[in-house]
Amino acid sequence: QGHIVHNWKVRWFILRQNMLLYYKLEGGRRVTPPKGRILLDGCTIICPCLEYENRPLLIKLKTQTSAEYFLEACSREERDAWAFEITGAIHAGQPGKVQQLHILKNSFKLPPHISLHRIVDKMRDSSSGIRPSPNMEQGSTYKKTFIGSSLVDWLISNSFAASRLEAVTLASMLLEENFLRPVGTRSMGAIRSGDLAEQFLDDSTALYTFAESYKKKISPKEEISLSTMDLSGTVIKQGYLAKQGHKRKNWKVRRFVLRRDPAFLHYYDPSKEDNKPVGGFSLRGSLVSALEDNGVPTGVKGNVQGNLFKVITKDDTHYYIQASSKAERAEWIEAIKQLTETGE
Repeated sequence: QGHIVHNWKVRWFILRQNMLLYYKLEGGRRVTPPKGRILLDGCTIICPCLEYENRPLLIKLKTQTSAEYFLEACSREERDAWAFEITGAIHAGQPGKVQQLHILKNSFKLPPHISLHRIVDKMRDSSSGIRPSPNMEQGSTYKKTFIGSSLVDWLISNSFAASRLEAVTLASMLLEENFLRPVGTRSMGAIRSGDLAEQFLDDSTALYTFAESYKKKISPKEEISLSTMDLSGTVIKQGYLAKQGHKRKNWKVRRFVLRRDPAFLHYYDPSKEDNKPVGGFSLRGSLVSALEDNGVPTGVKGNVQGNLFKVITKDDTHYYIQASSKAERAEWIEAIKQLTETGE
């Protein structure tokens, strides 16, 4: 958006380590020198920026001198990718803060009085719920389905979410907890990609339905019994990291807590208030190592690259984890190594 005349113009952007340069385009080529620059030192970023109702793909940058820039991307994926990279550049040298965007996308919290069960019950309500109907995708008709974007609309209009980003995060939670399931190639493809970004598509071509056994059944094997002893150790380190799931191989952000005496690594779901770990393992006899940064390593699903490491437990369970920067990965590996080597 222009500064003097508030009209919208197409600009070619280049992100440098400490600034964002933008250029005019003529005949598909960028015109040098740059038309302007945004210094990122001390900048704050707001994404999603909801100041313009008809422009959901905005990023807002506020510089140290309080100048405000509104930038509009072409797609949600592109907006989130730019926001993530710009956040990284703003906090270069402070890698812990790069997690800000991971957390923004993944730690949406439900109000304490509302449960996922309650949302699904309301969705299934015959008068005010979301009505499944036959929908077509690539020539096939699927009965009793609804489209991704209409579920997002429904969640917002029923005040379960304040923005499309929150609604997508909430719908992703409903998918992960097996209240909903994807139907057809478009929505199934998003889950198979295993990408850390949304599993759920805010899209008019992606179809979903209610999972028949929508009251999630947990087999005794799946239930994690963590004794209070395992959680009694001194906390050495904690922070948000992405972790690949064991069954569906999708990536989720979890809050990891490293303890010693006894040496354990536990992980928590940031969307749950109960402060109970959703998983954890003993570090006694475990191995930890960084994974190659060029390409997707063996065992990793989806297009997830960079800053990955692996922990192999004594019983040969493999955990694939992603940090938000090289420095953060090195810190975690070093902290875990100290506990596996001392055998505490």
